[in-house]
Amino acid sequence: MLKAYKYRVYPTEEQKVLITKMLGCNRFVWNWGLDKKIKSYEFDKTKLTCFDLDKELIELKKQNIWLKETSSQALQMSLRNLDNAFTAFFKRNSEFPKFKKKYSNRQSCQFPQSVKIDFENNIIEFPKLHKVNSILHRRFEGKIKTVTLRKTSTNKYFASILVDDGLELPPKLPITEDLTVGVDVGINSFATLSSGEKFENPKFLRSNEKRLKVLQRRVSKKKLKSSSNRRKSKLKVAIWHEKVANQRSDFLHKLTHNLVFKNQATMIVCEDLNVDGMLKNHCLAKSISDVSWSTFFEFVSYKCEWTGKTFERIGRFEPSSKICHVCGQINHDLTLKDREWTCSSCQTHHDRDLNAAINIKTIGFVRSQGTGIELKQSSPERSDVLVGSEEGEKLGNFFP
Repeated sequence: MLKAYKYRVYPTEEQKVLITKMLGCNRFVWNWGLDKKIKSYEFDKTKLTCFDLDKELIELKKQNIWLKETSSQALQMSLRNLDNAFTAFFKRNSEFPKFKKKYSNRQSCQFPQSVKIDFENNIIEFPKLHKVNSILHRRFEGKIKTVTLRKTSTNKYFASILVDDGLELPPKLPITEDLTVGVDVGINSFATLSSGEKFENPKFLRSNEKRLKVLQRRVSKKKLKSSSNRRKSKLKVAIWHEKVANQRSDFLHKLTHNLVFKNQATMIVCEDLNVDGMLKNHCLAKSISDVSWSTFFEFVSYKCEWTGKTFERIGRFEPSSKICHVCGQINHDLTLKDREWTCSSCQTHHDRDLNAAINIKTIGFVRSQGTGIELKQSSPERSDVLVGSEEGEKLGNFFP
């Protein structure tokens, strides 16, 4: 299994200068490689690979002697990452690669090998940088694949170490209806489980918004953009945003740990939400960004892989909130503001989130059995009640 370990590093002033040079060299090589690939394709439709650029990189280093101050492997990794970015673009998994800015908040360089870890003395040894003081609070065993050195917008340095521990992923645990949990995510309540348990949304950005407005207002009042006072004010804003991000990450890790490791369920079912599309709604964009659903799904997914549990995503168009989980009646008049509703067929009073979580669990469990049946929104010509219909007969005991 591949696992990543993140450590805080404390370089000296000389090492900080060298790290800045390394980050600048990697940014320069990335922009050079991106420019070469674009111009080559526009000229004669030639697609340059990272291996082609590696050969030209030798001549580039002769023309720019300062590129030799950084590790050659780190420069090659920058071109390899550029190649991966193009591959992801053509697979429609990301946007077209962009040129990197000098003062970007995301600055990093990768070392594929020649990095040594000394847990006894809390030291990480990098190529060219040599020994850097660190806080190695967790030990690991396995082969080091890559080490990523990052500098944050708050002038902090971190080393992310990707390790192959040599262990195989555990086999998938058997799935039963009793050991399946449906999770409905929302804004008012962050997550509602089909078992009835609710996790409130802490709203970290909203709670810190008042202080952020004060700090951002101070930045806007600094007239000279290159002044030291403006730079200090921007640093205070970055520190506060980092605090919000750390709070959110800590909450999501604790929640997913309890959901996966401390829960007896062998399958966790969630909705496949179109988060990017939902962010285009300017009324809800800030609240949706604050809850960070995509990160939540990512954490649940890889933690389920570690424990042999199954993580299932049902279709985003499944009417999980509108279906009565007791009789199967579909409430077409249900709106987003309706947090509770009563079924017109069986008169059952529903909590919207709990009802959705139960339906998500049921749909996910039925799909996991290999029936290939998907519950879709009924058309106006079809009956609103699924029980007794052909689809209801196929689902069997979908509804009691």
